[in-house]
Amino acid sequence: MGIVKISDQTHENLRVASTALSRSINAQAEHWMRIGMLAELYPQLTHSDLCQLLIQAELAGGLDLARLAAGAPGAGARLATGTRSPRVPS
Repeated sequence: MGIVKISDQTHENLRVASTALSRSINAQAEHWMRIGMLAELYPQLTHSDLCQLLIQAELAGGLDLARLAAGAPGAGARLATGTRSPRVPS
């Protein structure tokens, strides 16, 4: 675990969002970072698609950025390449 320095305004934005979404400030920051990393890897996907990708990755054992970037099955890569519809498994 490390320390990340952020601006006072970003911290305030995190505080407001974390309260509204019933998350800790750290959990909210981590969520935004994960969404941001995925948005850079898959700019063609919508926010909803990225959230579904996170859910699929979690069901497959957790978000592994290296596996996602390599297109490994079970890491949500099939969704990212568009070979199946962006649905959350039931």
